[in-house]
Amino acid sequence: MEVYKVVEVSSVAEDTLEDVLNEWAGKGWLLDRIQFAMRESSKRPSMAFIIFTREQQE
Repeated sequence: MEVYKVVEVSSVAEDTLEDVLNEWAGKGWLLDRIQFAMRESSKRPSMAFIIFTREQQE
């Protein structure tokens, strides 16, 4: 069975995203997707949700 992990990131700076990706990949999670939340007044994302998956360990 596949399980999901969602990590909310309030800073979408490159180094912050890399840190989160490397941390959770190192724990055995696989990147599924990244969803960015946008503000109407800006073209830059205000936050991101990084979604990982892995097989449930029994």
